[in-house]
Amino acid sequence: MNLALFDFDGTLTKQDSLNEFLKHSVSRKNYIVNMFKFLPYFTLWQLKLINNGVAKEHLFRIFFKDIDEEFFKKTATEFSLKKLDFIISKERIKILKKHQANGDRVVIVSASMQCWLQPWCDKNSIELLSTKLEFKNGTFSGKFLTPNCHGIEKENRIKAHLNLQEYKTIYAYGDSSGDKEMLALAHKSIRY
Repeated sequence: MNLALFDFDGTLTKQDSLNEFLKHSVSRKNYIVNMFKFLPYFTLWQLKLINNGVAKEHLFRIFFKDIDEEFFKKTATEFSLKKLDFIISKERIKILKKHQANGDRVVIVSASMQCWLQPWCDKNSIELLSTKLEFKNGTFSGKFLTPNCHGIEKENRIKAHLNLQEYKTIYAYGDSSGDKEMLALAHKSIRY
Protein backbone atom coordinates (compact mmCIF):
# COMPACT_ATOMS: atom_id res chain seq x y z
CA MET A 1 0.00 0.00 0.00
CA ASN A 2 1.11 3.58 -0.70
CA LEU A 3 0.60 6.63 1.50
CA ALA A 4 -0.31 10.15 0.39
CA LEU A 5 0.15 13.02 2.86
CA PHE A 6 -1.46 16.35 2.03
CA ASP A 7 -1.16 19.75 3.63
CA PHE A 8 -4.53 21.55 3.47
CA ASP A 9 -4.28 25.36 3.26
CA GLY A 10 -2.54 26.53 0.10
CA THR A 11 -2.06 22.94 -1.07
CA LEU A 12 -5.65 21.74 -1.44
CA THR A 13 -7.19 25.21 -1.14
CA LYS A 14 -7.02 28.45 -3.09
CA GLN A 15 -7.47 30.52 0.08
CA ASP A 16 -6.56 30.13 3.73
CA SER A 17 -9.36 28.38 5.59
CA LEU A 18 -8.47 30.03 8.92
CA ASN A 19 -9.22 33.56 7.74
CA GLU A 20 -12.36 32.37 5.94
CA PHE A 21 -13.52 30.65 9.14
CA LEU A 22 -12.90 33.77 11.23
CA LYS A 23 -14.95 35.88 8.77
CA HIS A 24 -17.70 33.24 8.78
CA SER A 25 -17.86 33.03 12.58
CA VAL A 26 -18.17 36.67 13.68
CA SER A 27 -19.69 39.89 12.39
CA ARG A 28 -17.65 42.12 10.09
CA LYS A 29 -17.25 44.67 12.90
CA ASN A 30 -16.03 42.04 15.39
CA TYR A 31 -13.68 40.61 12.79
CA ILE A 32 -12.03 44.02 12.25
CA VAL A 33 -11.87 44.81 16.01
CA ASN A 34 -10.39 41.38 16.82
CA MET A 35 -7.80 41.65 14.06
CA PHE A 36 -6.67 44.98 15.54
CA LYS A 37 -6.38 43.29 18.95
CA PHE A 38 -4.29 40.57 17.31
CA LEU A 39 -1.94 43.04 15.59
CA PRO A 40 0.69 43.14 18.41
CA TYR A 41 0.98 39.32 18.34
CA PHE A 42 1.09 39.30 14.55
CA THR A 43 3.95 41.83 14.71
CA LEU A 44 5.86 39.72 17.27
CA TRP A 45 5.42 36.68 15.02
CA GLN A 46 6.63 38.58 11.94
CA LEU A 47 9.68 39.70 13.92
CA LYS A 48 10.26 36.02 14.89
CA LEU A 49 9.95 36.89 18.59
CA ILE A 50 7.17 34.33 19.02
CA ASN A 51 6.43 31.23 16.92
CA ASN A 52 3.35 30.80 14.78
CA GLY A 53 1.72 28.42 17.28
CA VAL A 54 1.87 31.00 20.09
CA ALA A 55 0.59 33.73 17.76
CA LYS A 56 -2.26 31.52 16.55
CA GLU A 57 -3.28 30.58 20.08
CA HIS A 58 -3.55 34.30 20.90
CA LEU A 59 -5.67 34.77 17.77
CA PHE A 60 -8.11 32.08 18.86
CA ARG A 61 -8.23 33.41 22.41
CA ILE A 62 -9.08 36.90 21.11
CA PHE A 63 -11.81 35.61 18.80
CA PHE A 64 -13.34 32.73 20.74
CA LYS A 65 -12.36 32.49 24.44
CA ASP A 66 -15.33 31.36 26.55
CA ILE A 67 -17.52 30.66 23.50
CA ASP A 68 -20.04 27.88 24.08
CA GLU A 69 -18.61 24.57 22.85
CA GLU A 70 -21.79 23.31 21.17
CA PHE A 71 -22.42 26.63 19.41
CA PHE A 72 -18.81 26.81 18.24
CA LYS A 73 -18.77 23.24 16.94
CA LYS A 74 -22.09 23.80 15.14
CA THR A 75 -20.64 26.93 13.49
CA ALA A 76 -17.47 25.02 12.53
CA THR A 77 -19.45 22.10 11.05
CA GLU A 78 -21.65 24.46 9.06
CA PHE A 79 -18.57 26.22 7.68
CA SER A 80 -16.92 22.90 6.91
CA LEU A 81 -19.82 21.40 4.98
CA LYS A 82 -21.16 24.55 3.29
CA LYS A 83 -18.09 26.68 2.60
CA LEU A 84 -14.90 24.60 2.30
CA ASP A 85 -15.73 23.15 -1.11
CA PHE A 86 -15.76 26.71 -2.52
CA ILE A 87 -12.10 27.26 -1.64
CA ILE A 88 -10.86 23.80 -2.67
CA SER A 89 -8.69 23.71 -5.80
CA LYS A 90 -10.39 21.47 -8.38
CA GLU A 91 -7.04 20.43 -9.87
CA ARG A 92 -5.50 19.51 -6.51
CA ILE A 93 -8.51 17.59 -5.20
CA LYS A 94 -8.34 15.47 -8.38
CA ILE A 95 -4.83 14.40 -7.34
CA LEU A 96 -6.11 13.41 -3.89
CA LYS A 97 -9.08 11.53 -5.38
CA LYS A 98 -6.72 9.69 -7.74
CA HIS A 99 -4.73 8.46 -4.73
CA GLN A 100 -7.96 7.26 -3.14
CA ALA A 101 -9.02 5.52 -6.36
CA ASN A 102 -5.63 3.75 -6.45
CA GLY A 103 -6.24 2.39 -2.95
CA ASP A 104 -3.61 4.60 -1.30
CA ARG A 105 -4.02 5.67 2.33
CA VAL A 106 -4.69 9.43 2.27
CA VAL A 107 -4.04 11.66 5.29
CA ILE A 108 -4.41 15.43 5.55
CA VAL A 109 -1.84 16.91 7.93
CA SER A 110 -2.78 20.49 8.74
CA ALA A 111 -2.11 23.32 11.16
CA SER A 112 -5.75 24.31 10.73
CA MET A 113 -8.29 23.26 13.33
CA GLN A 114 -9.90 19.86 13.58
CA CYS A 115 -13.28 21.47 14.29
CA TRP A 116 -13.72 22.77 10.74
CA LEU A 117 -11.63 20.20 8.87
CA GLN A 118 -13.02 16.97 10.38
CA PRO A 119 -16.58 17.18 8.96
CA TRP A 120 -15.20 17.85 5.45
CA CYS A 121 -12.66 15.02 5.83
CA ASP A 122 -15.35 12.64 7.07
CA LYS A 123 -17.54 13.54 4.07
CA ASN A 124 -14.63 12.76 1.73
CA SER A 125 -13.36 9.65 3.59
CA ILE A 126 -10.00 11.22 4.44
CA GLU A 127 -7.98 10.78 7.62
CA LEU A 128 -6.98 13.96 9.47
CA LEU A 129 -4.11 15.04 11.69
CA SER A 130 -4.54 18.66 12.78
CA THR A 131 -4.49 21.18 15.59
CA LYS A 132 -7.15 20.80 18.27
CA LEU A 133 -8.73 23.38 20.56
CA GLU A 134 -9.20 22.82 24.29
CA PHE A 135 -12.71 22.98 25.70
CA LYS A 136 -13.36 22.94 29.46
CA ASN A 137 -16.75 22.89 31.16
CA GLY A 138 -18.52 23.44 27.84
CA THR A 139 -16.54 26.50 26.71
CA PHE A 140 -13.33 27.20 24.79
CA SER A 141 -10.47 27.70 27.26
CA GLY A 142 -8.48 29.98 24.96
CA LYS A 143 -5.77 27.33 24.56
CA PHE A 144 -4.84 24.57 22.15
CA LEU A 145 -5.29 20.96 23.26
CA THR A 146 -2.43 19.87 20.98
CA PRO A 147 0.66 21.68 19.70
CA ASN A 148 0.10 23.60 16.47
CA CYS A 149 0.43 20.97 13.69
CA HIS A 150 3.12 22.85 11.75
CA GLY A 151 6.74 22.18 10.86
CA ILE A 152 8.36 19.55 13.06
CA GLU A 153 5.00 18.89 14.75
CA LYS A 154 3.68 17.57 11.41
CA GLU A 155 6.51 15.04 11.38
CA ASN A 156 5.87 14.14 15.04
CA ARG A 157 2.15 13.60 14.47
CA ILE A 158 2.70 11.52 11.31
CA LYS A 159 5.23 9.26 13.05
CA ALA A 160 2.97 8.85 16.10
CA HIS A 161 -0.05 7.96 13.92
CA LEU A 162 1.57 5.84 11.20
CA ASN A 163 4.25 3.20 10.78
CA LEU A 164 5.96 4.65 7.73
CA GLN A 165 7.82 1.38 7.09
CA GLU A 166 4.51 -0.23 6.05
CA TYR A 167 4.24 1.83 2.87
CA LYS A 168 5.85 1.01 -0.44
CA THR A 169 5.80 4.62 -1.65
CA ILE A 170 5.08 7.74 0.39
CA TYR A 171 3.88 10.84 -1.44
CA ALA A 172 3.71 14.24 0.27
CA TYR A 173 2.16 17.46 -1.01
CA GLY A 174 2.79 20.87 0.55
CA ASP A 175 3.22 24.53 -0.25
CA SER A 176 5.12 26.23 2.56
CA SER A 177 8.09 26.06 4.94
CA GLY A 178 5.68 24.56 7.50
CA ASP A 179 5.52 21.43 5.32
CA LYS A 180 9.28 20.95 4.97
CA GLU A 181 9.59 18.17 7.55
CA MET A 182 6.56 16.33 6.18
CA LEU A 183 7.89 16.55 2.61
CA ALA A 184 11.24 15.16 3.80
CA LEU A 185 9.49 11.96 4.97
CA ALA A 186 8.29 11.15 1.45
CA HIS A 187 9.81 9.16 -1.38
CA LYS A 188 8.06 11.56 -3.75
CA SER A 189 7.41 15.09 -2.51
CA ILE A 190 5.57 17.77 -4.46
CA ARG A 191 5.83 21.40 -3.36
CA TYR A 192 3.44 23.91 -4.90
